Parts: sequence; structure tokens; C-alpha cells
Amino acid sequence: MPPFTGSYTLDDVQFLLKPMRVKNTPVHLKEALIQSGKKHYSEMLSYESLPTDDYVALFHAAMVLNQERVAKHLLILAKQIIATRSHGITLVSLARAGTPIGVLLKQVLKRHFNIDAAHYSVSIIRDVGLDQNALRFILQHHTPKSLVFVDGWTGKGVIARQLESSLVDFAEKNNGVAIPPDLYVLTDLSGSATVAASSDDYLIPSSVLNSTVSGLVSRSVYDPHTADADDFHGCVYYQQFAEQDLSAYFIETMLACVERVWQTSTTFKAPTINRQQLQNVSQTLLQNLAKQYNISHANYIKPGIGEATRVLLRREAQRVLLRDLNAEATRHLRWLAESKSIPITVCSDLPYQAVALIKEINL
Repeated sequence: MPPFTGSYTLDDVQFLLKPMRVKNTPVHLKEALIQSGKKHYSEMLSYESLPTDDYVALFHAAMVLNQERVAKHLLILAKQIIATRSHGITLVSLARAGTPIGVLLKQVLKRHFNIDAAHYSVSIIRDVGLDQNALRFILQHHTPKSLVFVDGWTGKGVIARQLESSLVDFAEKNNGVAIPPDLYVLTDLSGSATVAASSDDYLIPSSVLNSTVSGLVSRSVYDPHTADADDFHGCVYYQQFAEQDLSAYFIETMLACVERVWQTSTTFKAPTINRQQLQNVSQTLLQNLAKQYNISHANYIKPGIGEATRVLLRREAQRVLLRDLNAEATRHLRWLAESKSIPITVCSDLPYQAVALIKEINL
């Protein structure tokens, strides 16, 4: 079987995911099953639909707004990866938000630093962990110390902590193989990444869309009751969306922007980030919002533009909190909220540009 690359090429990425058929679970039913504890979110998938022309226009507006910022941050991350991986680089992006960032980093390393790094995209799921079969596959070809885990952003830091615990578990089950649990992101809101190019809550254009900017690949799915012991985590490949696929457009446009930034800028230095302060801000916000809105679990609070977008695209939202109702960076969130009749509350003291609250269902 040829390597699975979604709508990318093998020069971009190899997905260590198993394309499969997954039953469609409508969002409202999925939410009820998750909150009742009857099923884990990773066991179900709500089928995606194509974004409307109006919404795609918001993606293009996001590109105009922030592509130069992303380009600079990609160069900062590339230099940090080189500085911290002196014995080879193997990019491992966390599917799915990390995948376009991993593709870009692979191409930036090749074009601007003459480094030909392998790039795999693997599944990591809250409570389930990193796909250990995928890790074992990678380690058949690459050394543990070369692995670089890549994601787009951090929200509350759940995935960063899941990554660390997964790698401890992997070492215990695989003769003590030690893999650095370092997470590299464009922006780290929660102070939980090892290396970040920013800690600002800014609009990363790829966060606006789902599969049509991520190689036509769904978020990962995993059902322990049906998966074979040696299977990778699963996914759905939305090949029927090929004509509306913007994955290659995003990569090509961003790489052209990286080239312009490379030619006109001289320094690509990582900022000094106070991780403890960011962690304190995150924890304080979660506590305050839980109390103010009577929220029973931190899982129902999704801070930052990226996480809020995910909620509005594929969960049942109770409310969206915005720091500035007229901010250009949250136009798509306003559009999504209004299209679904989800209340918007302006909170001028928010430490982030946006927070989404998931609707708790009375069971």
C-alpha cells in the first residue's frame, strides 16, 4: 500500500493514519454521548460539509491579515529546531491542526536552510494519547532524539501534557526509549510549549477551515473496540472535496510570503516567553469563567481564536466571548456564531481575543 498523504504530496508529509469509513454522528447526538460518558469524542465523527463562499472569503481575509506574521514565526521556529536538534530533524506534526504547520516547516527547512527533514503527521487524542504504533513506525527509520513535535498553537495546554504523559508511557512499554516531549508551536497561549514563536492570541489562517486546508483529512478517530492492535488511529479522507481544496494554495502562498520575509528581514530570534505567567493567566481565566458561567469542567472552556473556531465548527457552543466585537481577527467567529444563533458576549478584560464555551446538556 502506498504511503497516505491526503491531498499533499510525499514531499510534504506522510500521514500515519488509517483512512477508513466512519459512521456520521450528528453534532447534537455526539455532544450528548460525550457528556453522558457513553462514548469518548474520539470514537465518533460528525461529517464535514463544505464551507460557503462567504466563509471561504473570511479565510482569504485572514491570509491577508496575518500571512507575514506566520511567515516570520515559521522562520523563527525553523531556526529554533535547528538549534535544538543537532543530530538530525524528524518533524512529527500533531494531526490535524499541526499538519499544515509541519508541511510548511519541512519546506522552509529545505528551501532556506538546506535541511531535508522527514515529516510525519500522527494522531494524539486527549485521554487516549499519542498513537504508539505510529511512533514505533517512525523509530524504525529515525532516532528518538531527532523527533520534533509540531502543532499550530496551545489553548489550555491539554495536548502538551498529553504528549508528555504519552511519551513516558511509551518509554515504559518500549525498553525505556526516551523521546524528548518538546512541543514546537507558532503561538503558545498557555505557557505549555517548549518552543514558541509567540504567545499572542492571533489568527492563524489555517485555523479558519477544517479538512480543506489540511490535506482533506478529518480529525483523527480511534475506537478501541474495533481497532486492530497494530492499526494506526483512523481518519476520513474527504476526497469528494478535491475541487474546493485549499491545502496546496495555503502552502504555496505561505512559502511565497516566507521568501519575501526572508529577503527583507535580518533577524528571526525567538522571543523571551514567561511560561509561568502564561500558565497563571490560563488557570485564573478557567477558574473565573467556570464560576461565572457555572461550568462543571474545564473541558467545556476553549480559550483562544483557534480553539474557539474548533468549537464553532464541530461542537455545540453555548456562547462565544470576544474581547473586541469589531476585531478583524475574530470576524469569522462572529460569522459562525451569528449563522448558528450562538450568543456573543463582549468581555473587554479577556486575556485572549476569544473564548468559546461548550453547551452543557441536561442529561
